[in-house]
Amino acid sequence: MSGLRQVSIDNELFFVINHVDQLRPFFMSIVSESDHWMFISSNGGLSAGRRNAEFALFPYYTDDKITESTEVTGSKSVFRVSKNGTTYVWEPFSIRSENLFNISRNLYKHEHGHKVMFEEINHDLELSFRYSWSSSDTFGFVRRSTLHNHSQEETEITLLDGIQNVMPACIGSYTQNFYSNLVDAYKRTELDTASGLGIFALSAILVDKAEPSEALKANVVWSYGLDNPTYLISSKQVEGFRTSGTVSLEKDVKGEKGAYFVQTTLTVGGNSEKSWNLVANVNQNQSAVINLIHRIGSEQDLPASVSADIEEGSQRLVALNATADALQRTADPLRDSRHFSNVLFNIMRGGIFDHDYQIEKWDFSKYLAQASKAVYTDHAEFVEELPETFTLHDLREHLASVSDSHFQRLCLEYMPLKFSRRHGDPSRPWNQFSINTRNEDGSKVLDYQGNWRDIFQNWEALVHAFPDFIEGMIAKFLNASTFDGYNPYRVTKDGFDWETIEPDDPWSYIGYWGDHQIIYLLKFLEFLELHQPGRLAELWTQKMFVYADVPYRIKGYEDLLANPKDTIDFDHESDLKIRARREELGADGALLVNQQGTIHEVNFIEKILATVLSKLSNFIPEGGIWMNTQRPEWNDANNALVGNG
Repeated sequence: MSGLRQVSIDNELFFVINHVDQLRPFFMSIVSESDHWMFISSNGGLSAGRRNAEFALFPYYTDDKITESTEVTGSKSVFRVSKNGTTYVWEPFSIRSENLFNISRNLYKHEHGHKVMFEEINHDLELSFRYSWSSSDTFGFVRRSTLHNHSQEETEITLLDGIQNVMPACIGSYTQNFYSNLVDAYKRTELDTASGLGIFALSAILVDKAEPSEALKANVVWSYGLDNPTYLISSKQVEGFRTSGTVSLEKDVKGEKGAYFVQTTLTVGGNSEKSWNLVANVNQNQSAVINLIHRIGSEQDLPASVSADIEEGSQRLVALNATADALQRTADPLRDSRHFSNVLFNIMRGGIFDHDYQIEKWDFSKYLAQASKAVYTDHAEFVEELPETFTLHDLREHLASVSDSHFQRLCLEYMPLKFSRRHGDPSRPWNQFSINTRNEDGSKVLDYQGNWRDIFQNWEALVHAFPDFIEGMIAKFLNASTFDGYNPYRVTKDGFDWETIEPDDPWSYIGYWGDHQIIYLLKFLEFLELHQPGRLAELWTQKMFVYADVPYRIKGYEDLLANPKDTIDFDHESDLKIRARREELGADGALLVNQQGTIHEVNFIEKILATVLSKLSNFIPEGGIWMNTQRPEWNDANNALVGNG
């Protein structure tokens, strides 16, 4: 039977599920401290890449397709084992070996969620094979393979091991999903024979125009740990290896799905093991590829550099989480690990502050310029005089001498968050995540984004680690709400977004989010009063709050009665005007303006009243509050079941 327990492997703690193949396949997210993403099934099928789905190492499909693709995508190993004069073909983690041998399959996941390991034990052949996935900020994804001989005698093994269906660079998720057959025709995979580096690229960018379009980026895979292996860069010879055990070097493959295999024969001594590694990265330019080839050929300690970078990433992940009070030690280690995981996914959603209460001028200045071009220009001298690094408290002291309420509002809303991304994954592909941690040149990015309820429910926990940012969170909440007392779809560092009508997409829908609105705000206000008694009263009459201008129009009462499920009109003309204004003025262009054409400012009390009155005006005695904004409940399943509000 399968079961969960904690084990130590190489001085690291993993959770293990024994006999995992007895369970129905389930999906996991493997995290990193950088911009890596990996979604992997318990049967080994996976998708992975960096930043977002447009920079994929393996195709970004939906959950079901990834799980079903385990035989043709991701890890593939075939061993020809010579034992007592007989050659046995063993293919771990494949349906081909399930009925041929007495096997056990176990799954290990690191307690910090950033490493995963698959193990198959062949009791008949007295061998076990493990492969693991981890990440390196510098080198990409690292797949470590270990073959262990449990018998007393040495065993000769001819192996073919690697990864399949490796994507070329410059192919986005939409193109891969809808034009995958055409994508295959454009694929070109090359091997640098001296270094063993596989280069996965396109012969040209896919365009249906009579114009040149070069593909100038490549995904790459290389290996270390085996002496003089034969390299394959496609899966064309895998079946031949199963039957004959022989393959020939591949240098240049066109019009085929890419793969990367190493093939060799080795002897594993009794009660000993042999390990080797594959390293893969995405979106590399020509300079990076040439530099990597040089490093592989000249740096004898390169494997040590890879290991060190993996370890540094592990430490940075722990440090990120520790900043949000994730580390605890109790008598229940499972509960401690659960707390670590909860905090980790919390800061992955809502972000974590870059360096406590410190603010860097370059990001603060960039934020102001994107928020309001006019305010940035008016206060350029003030910003220029700020030191390169200052604290939140320094900024607030400086603001005491500033009378511009718009500048004060933007400064109050500013929060140097990083590591945040929307909740997107192959089980919910309509949520398009992007892990924005650095620019193309490697420089740091501070960014956050998330659906309304996700951002604020995660900040509700985060604020306990950073209590002095509570006013900024409250300001962001209030200033992203509308005149009629509701919330737009998504909150970002640069403002807010709303859902739009997409006639060709049946999933497309619009509506205000009002589900958890009151309780989020209430918790923030309670926290402020607890942390800074009396501060809330000081905010009441300060006229520096604004309204989001969202192009939704709630229908009249008679229309609501006629069809309670169709309650909002999308104002296309207003949508175009708001977007044009935002392009011209900055993010503040999406705020409500008055008859004079200036941003309409109100005080704290009015913002609270608008929120409360939107609920009270829809109160039905003995029936509750009528949620008449087409997004009535807290999850999508309830949206389908809720009835008429």
